[in-house]
Amino acid sequence: MSWHDVALAPGVVAAPSPCESSRFGIKVDRVSVSAASAATLDDVLDTLHASTADVVILRYPADRMRWFAALTELDRTAIIADNLVGWRLVTGKGRRPPPPRGLEIVDSVTAAAMDAMVADAFRGYSNHYLANPLFDSELALAGYQEWARREIRSGVVALRNTGYNEDGPTMLGFLTYGDASGVAEFALGGMVSGAQGAGLYAHLLGGMEGRAEARGLGGVVCTTQSSNVRVQRRWADYGFEPVLSVFTVHLLRRGLLGTGKEEDE
Repeated sequence: MSWHDVALAPGVVAAPSPCESSRFGIKVDRVSVSAASAATLDDVLDTLHASTADVVILRYPADRMRWFAALTELDRTAIIADNLVGWRLVTGKGRRPPPPRGLEIVDSVTAAAMDAMVADAFRGYSNHYLANPLFDSELALAGYQEWARREIRSGVVALRNTGYNEDGPTMLGFLTYGDASGVAEFALGGMVSGAQGAGLYAHLLGGMEGRAEARGLGGVVCTTQSSNVRVQRRWADYGFEPVLSVFTVHLLRRGLLGTGKEEDE
């Protein structure tokens, strides 16, 4: 879901998720309530009652603490899947590092290179799919690869080693981004395992901020799981500030959790 859906949308946002439905072989709907929305619990419950999906992935502001108890009363199995934290940087306020030696920021990545970076950086990543036994972790990883390939069309910054080896330049990390309501939203990013912990991630953030400035955008926004403390430290060091917190709940059709597959009607 986009920053608009979790931060700005005025009502309940609900839609089928054909990519996830196809990938996991069960019908998936997405429902969200943004931090700015005045939607009530009754509005959400009405939306959930209307869904015929096997799994509804619901996101709502974490300060609406009483909602989860009501969700457990539905004719669905409720799983707490994650807590997203949203961060924002005012463009021009970032602590950009000096240009990296022997490395360069590039604005294009092949699909094959992106697949390889995502497979390395996101294998074992703690995401909301892993809370749900119906979602296979390898298929979830393939979903991140598909997502990243789609995002290439909107915008990408990547960090490349300019030294050549027998396989050519080495891609070390990436951020994908797009314009979202006057800000740049980076949707997916990471460093390959061999480049983690070397202080290189800040160069990607600097590249992202520079491109946001060039587009005349006033800020950069992003989200991650609250458990992903390491990247949030990097964001804070760079100048980002936390601005929202969102719960993710999976609501499963009764009986699915026990069988792991769709029941016969």
